Amino acid sequence: MLAATQSELASEQVINAATHYRINHADLALILALVRGKTLARAAEQLKVDVSTVFRAVRRLEACVGTALFDKSRTGYRPTGAAIVLAQQAESAEQALALAQISLEQGQQIVSGTVRLTCTEAVLQNLLLPALTRFMPDYPGLKLELNTSSTFANLSRRDADIALRLTNSPPEHLVGTRLGTVSYQLCASDSYLRRHGTQEHEAMHWIAPDDFLPDHPTVTWRRQQFPQVNLAYRCSSMLAVAQLARAGMGVAALPDFMLREGDDLQRLGAPLEGYDTALWLLTRPDCRALRSVSALFSELTHTLKLG
Repeated sequence: MLAATQSELASEQVINAATHYRINHADLALILALVRGKTLARAAEQLKVDVSTVFRAVRRLEACVGTALFDKSRTGYRPTGAAIVLAQQAESAEQALALAQISLEQGQQIVSGTVRLTCTEAVLQNLLLPALTRFMPDYPGLKLELNTSSTFANLSRRDADIALRLTNSPPEHLVGTRLGTVSYQLCASDSYLRRHGTQEHEAMHWIAPDDFLPDHPTVTWRRQQFPQVNLAYRCSSMLAVAQLARAGMGVAALPDFMLREGDDLQRLGAPLEGYDTALWLLTRPDCRALRSVSALFSELTHTLKLG
């Protein structure tokens, strides 16, 4: 009974210490430096003080908050859960100060916040990433969460704010901009054609996304034009289809934006007639009022226009 009472008193003292101590900017800077540096020496270097100052400051802070912030060992200082939470808050404060400084220097309000964007892997690699490299450096306060998916469920469930989608029938509950038209082309690499170029198309090794994208325009076209084809490779994405085709594994129908200047892939005939697809930039109506979403939507609209 006595042991239990002593334990309760100790817990109460810890709670009281944490409750009464008011953490300040110097404390957060100390925690962040030690979390990043992992040793007293590297933390001291970041803070521009000597090692003994950091050591005393950590001991004082732990005594004030009534809990261990770091596990000490010969290899360094490992943050506890409490220190990790405080370090995250410190990083947020650091970023807020940096944005405030930029805003002051530029004389304008900085667009900040997190925007969740969804698209397919092929669109991400071939269209979105080149666009982001052009304008994202101008938005230091904007963060992106990128999700690769082939469905509209992300926006419908409010798991995403913006979607880049290849479709001729965008959902009516979404609003957006038609960025252009994508055509499809049957292709094969030079190395594959040197080995199999004399064969009829039906006899070649075909690469397609049947299992994962059964309604893809290229799948519909192949089933109508070459119903007897026996697929050699089935892939989970168009990005994988293109990679196998470039490796000389067979023939594949690919969107035109995946065919690059000087590419090893050779076009086998004209684009697939009647299978063009629109590229849409879409969002939910309630998201258009958000400054972060509006800014990203506007930039993508101007940067991603297809010819």
